Amino acid sequence: MAELEGLTPETAGQPPVPTETPARFARDLPKENTVRVRNLIKKYEMGTTVVEALRGTNFEIRRGEYISIMGPSGSGKSTLFNMIGGLDKPTEGRVYIDEVDIAQLDAYELAWLRCRKIGYIFQSFNLIPVMTALENVSLPMIFAGMTADDSRTKAVELLTTVGLGERVQHKPLELSGGQQQRVAVARSLANDPAIVLADEPTGNLDTRTGLEIIALLKTLNEVNGVTIITATHDTKMLDVSDRIFYMADGKIDKMETREEIDLQVGRLDGEEVG
Repeated sequence: MAELEGLTPETAGQPPVPTETPARFARDLPKENTVRVRNLIKKYEMGTTVVEALRGTNFEIRRGEYISIMGPSGSGKSTLFNMIGGLDKPTEGRVYIDEVDIAQLDAYELAWLRCRKIGYIFQSFNLIPVMTALENVSLPMIFAGMTADDSRTKAVELLTTVGLGERVQHKPLELSGGQQQRVAVARSLANDPAIVLADEPTGNLDTRTGLEIIALLKTLNEVNGVTIITATHDTKMLDVSDRIFYMADGKIDKMETREEIDLQVGRLDGEEVG
């Protein structure tokens, strides 16, 4: 853990994460929706051109659902993820997490939301190359105020859960693509988030490894009750999703439940995921 010695949010140039739950979130959770999006519009100015990435998007996601958002490149999936995750602000409209309008959060509340409420998984893994798997997973916990010893213990538990108990001291370049993505999954769970946002989590993986990651996410969803929201081109994801949102031109074009999809997907060598 040498790379983490003396590291705090302040020394890393980040705002400190509140150790106490902000008052807006310190109440009984809503019974139904954990995410609610209303009339979401996002515009970008590119020179003299205005690009409308989101065009009045509306939907709700229930607590504990596994949602896949599908659509071609440029349809607005990543922009929508940035809005839900509090990484960017909409031009118009509202995003509610547990019925709290995240546009109204101050810097400290937003830091708490990103650190405590939401976990992130990226297509390109985004692991820190000079840190071991153990250190990469420990980092969010240290930023949240956990001691080095406690964060180490929990990081080992998480890496064991994702099947990397024997690889905790390996750095990213010493791991396969699938193993790196497993580290990223473990890191996303570091602070016990209620929601995990997974942006193309199988995009850089071969078919079999992709299926393993899909199965891992589904297990976390079913066993831990984590709400999984994934942006994907991978049709194998459909077989484990409770609902599928299809995006086109910055809007949700169609929604389907798993039962409404008549294609059998997610099979490999006669085995079905989910």
